[in-house]
Amino acid sequence: MSGPAPAPTGRNLAYHGFRTLPDLATGTADGLRVDATGLLLARPTGSREYTDPHTGRTGRYEYASWTSPPVLTGFPVREVIPSWTADTPPGCWLEVELRGHDGTTGVTGWYVLGRWAGDDGTIHPTSVPGQQDDDGRVQTDVLVLAGTRDVPGWQVRVTLLRPTGSTGTPVLRSVGALASGEHGGTAGTGGTSVAPTGPADDAQTGPANGTVLDVPRFSQRLHAGHHPQWGGGGDSWCSPTSVSMVLAWHGAGPVPEEYAWVDPADPRPVVDHAARHCFDHAYAGAGNWPFNTAYAGRYGMDAFVTRLRSLAEAEPFVAAGLPLVLSVAYAVGDVPGLDYDTRGHLLVLVGFTGDGDPVLNDPYAPDDASVRRTVDRARFEHAWQVRASGGVTYVIRPPGVPLPPAPAQANW
Repeated sequence: MSGPAPAPTGRNLAYHGFRTLPDLATGTADGLRVDATGLLLARPTGSREYTDPHTGRTGRYEYASWTSPPVLTGFPVREVIPSWTADTPPGCWLEVELRGHDGTTGVTGWYVLGRWAGDDGTIHPTSVPGQQDDDGRVQTDVLVLAGTRDVPGWQVRVTLLRPTGSTGTPVLRSVGALASGEHGGTAGTGGTSVAPTGPADDAQTGPANGTVLDVPRFSQRLHAGHHPQWGGGGDSWCSPTSVSMVLAWHGAGPVPEEYAWVDPADPRPVVDHAARHCFDHAYAGAGNWPFNTAYAGRYGMDAFVTRLRSLAEAEPFVAAGLPLVLSVAYAVGDVPGLDYDTRGHLLVLVGFTGDGDPVLNDPYAPDDASVRRTVDRARFEHAWQVRASGGVTYVIRPPGVPLPPAPAQANW
C-alpha cells in the first residue's frame, strides 16, 4: 500500500493509541461493556442489513459502537492511518471509521476505513472505495483530508457487529491512528529523485549498532502462483510474509490446525495463511497496512501502523528486540543489494552493522537462504522516507515488551 509521502525531515507525525482499558474508558461506549479483554457488545443499539459486495451474501446484524474522544495533534492534519486489534468469533465483524475534528465538533463526515473480520467466513474483509467529497477522500487505508482548510485533529469510531439474535461478540482490544501533517510529492512514484550517497544521520552512535536479531527468513517468491484468489503469491505477498517473519520471531502465529487447508507440500504454510487473512477484497491485495497489523493482533500482539522519521527512530526498537516492517520503494541501482524495481514493497528491519548500516530480511529474495541483506544506510533511508510511504512502519510487539521512549511529538 502507499500514500502521499511527507518531506524526509522535520515532519509533523503524531500517533495516539487507545491500548488499555483506562484508555478505552476515555471514549463513549454505546451498548458496549468492558471486561479484562477489551470492549464487548452487551446491549445492541440497533440492527442493519449488510450485503457483502464480494460474495453477494446478505445478513442482518445487531451492533453497538465505541467513539474515541477527539485527538488534537497541534498541527494541520493531512493524512490519518488507523489500526486496531480485535477478536471476531464466527459471524462477527467490525467497522472502523474516521473523521476530522477540531476539538469541539466533527468538521468532516465519517469515512469508512475498513470492514474487517479475523477470517473470511462471515464477510470478506474490505476497504471501501469511492469515498470522496470536498473535505477529503479515502485512499484504501489512508484518510486524506483536503488541503483547503486546517483540520487540527481526528476521531475514530468502531462499530462491533454480530448476527441478530446471537450471543457472541467481537472484542475490541485496541485502536489508534497516525496523523501526518503537510507533505510533498507522491508515494510509490519509483525513480522521482536520486538516492543520496552521504550519511543518513548520526549512524556512528546508534544504540542498535552491532545488533542483528535472528529473525526467521521467509521468501515470498517461493509462493509464486499460489492461491490466485488471494493475490497469487510471488510478487504480491511481501506484507504478509514480512508480518509472518516477525510473528515467528516472537514465537507467535497460526498453529497447524489453522492452516490445514494449505497444501502440505507448501514451503511455508503460515505465509499462505497470513496472505489469506490480510487480503483486502476491494483493493485486491494483501498489502492493506491496518489489515496486516490486525492480523498480528490475532496472535496476542500489540500491533499498529505508524510513520517513523528516520532510521535513528527505528534503532531503539531493534535494541529492544523489536524488528520492524518497513514500506519502501526504489528502482534498480537506488539501493545496491536490492537490485529490482518496486513501486511499493514491505520488508523487515532486523538490525544494524557496527557502522550503522541496516540489516534486512527481504522477502523478495528467491529463497529463504538469501533473504538476509545488508544495505547502505543513506540510500535505504531515502527509499523508505522519500520514495515510498514517508516512513510507514508496522510495530508488532508482545504486550510484555515495552515500547522505547517516544519523542516529544510522539509517533508511537
